[in-house]
Amino acid sequence: MLFLPLGLRGESANDALIRATAAVVAATPRAQADPTHPQFHVASPAQWMNDPNGPIFFKGYYHLFYQLTPDSDRSGIKYWGHVRSRDLAQWEQLPLALAPSQDLGEESIWSGCCTVNGAGQPMIFYTSIAPGKSAFDHAEQWAAISDDDLIHWQKLPANPVLSEALHGGKKVYDWRDPFVFQDGKKTFLVAGGHLAKPGEAAVNIYEAENAALTQWQYRGVLFSPPGAPTAECPNFFKLGQEWVLFVSPYGKVQYYLGSFDAATCRFTTRTNGLLDYGPNFYAPNTMLVPDGRRLVWGWVNGFPDGRGWNGCLSLPRQLSLPPDGQLQQTPAPQLKKLRGKGIEQRRVKLTGEGAVFALPPTNMLELAAVIDLQSAKAVELTIRSGLEANAIPMSFDGTQLRVLDAVAPLSLPPGGKELNLRIFIDRSVLEVFANDQVCITKTIQPLAVGASLNIRANGGSAEARTVTAWPLKGIW
Repeated sequence: MLFLPLGLRGESANDALIRATAAVVAATPRAQADPTHPQFHVASPAQWMNDPNGPIFFKGYYHLFYQLTPDSDRSGIKYWGHVRSRDLAQWEQLPLALAPSQDLGEESIWSGCCTVNGAGQPMIFYTSIAPGKSAFDHAEQWAAISDDDLIHWQKLPANPVLSEALHGGKKVYDWRDPFVFQDGKKTFLVAGGHLAKPGEAAVNIYEAENAALTQWQYRGVLFSPPGAPTAECPNFFKLGQEWVLFVSPYGKVQYYLGSFDAATCRFTTRTNGLLDYGPNFYAPNTMLVPDGRRLVWGWVNGFPDGRGWNGCLSLPRQLSLPPDGQLQQTPAPQLKKLRGKGIEQRRVKLTGEGAVFALPPTNMLELAAVIDLQSAKAVELTIRSGLEANAIPMSFDGTQLRVLDAVAPLSLPPGGKELNLRIFIDRSVLEVFANDQVCITKTIQPLAVGASLNIRANGGSAEARTVTAWPLKGIW
């Protein structure tokens, strides 16, 4: 494979983008030929990718950026890749958006956000890492401006737009991942990190002092997630009448619901939970759509090395807060456009012997099942194809949902007996949505052609009210 060294000393961002693009192009045939490469999840054509960055809806397009190591399928020096879509169902790859400017003292470009400043210009904020500096104790927040196509970006001459000098005598370690939000006429930015070397997680908040978003004031600590060693990739936004905070603390992503006081810049929590109970979902980033909906993508990780690619983004999830005040996530409705002809069965009695449902002859599919537990103490679902070791077992006992080795609490409402599942299998990626309350993301071995779903009831009888399976098309 062609090897193109990146990050040459003194190299400009434009030269780095040319090198990086050539490296990805050279690696693409091998990555695309790999039978485990996801097809309806956003992914780089090749090489390593991680965090979703800067989701934004602008001038009729959904734009997504992502962390990319263009010369390897392992994590290394970071650039920003870029894709866009008109409808969340079909996507197109765009030129790489950002590269490190060695000639300006940059070695790597880490995660951040995309917003629109007071002049109507698209503006990216990201964490800039300098050569030879440890991100643990030294980082800066830089910005870049684009025209309306969001393809060509120019870094601001005034960079860094936020430096550690803003903190006065306070030291913030692992200071990274800026996220911009508005409240009324004010614009704020949150960034992650921690305040003590052993780890005192802190989401720090800053207030813009000008419409160009180039001058900022430090307003202190918005919130300290209890028990967390750090606070990566904070997202802070209003959903309905409540404020929501996402934090990635080197473990499962936590969410907090509560109230925000814009005068004091403090967040008071009411409740909290996990955004995803699987081990392979991290660093989510959100997008506000003009109709008020809030979408979120996460980084799906945990793939094996050495395939010419590594990592993808989760499916777009739509967030909502129902009257009971618990955060809900549902697959974006536009994903239905990917469906082929479905296979459906209705009102199938479930006993201890189980019922078998044939699935479309593909390892790219969606399953929807509505199961009435009736008198059963539990139901078990198993997707089988080929080797038994590749089977995907799931179970629900009225209080817990298990998917492979992941466990999530899931309680039915008083008098409720219905389990509603949406299951997406994209070759090596599994995403499960249960009753809009629980999400579980896992990397898996791809199914073989001829897979089937077995559902059985334990300790009584149940009914599969509907079981529907659709083959899904790729998104490119």
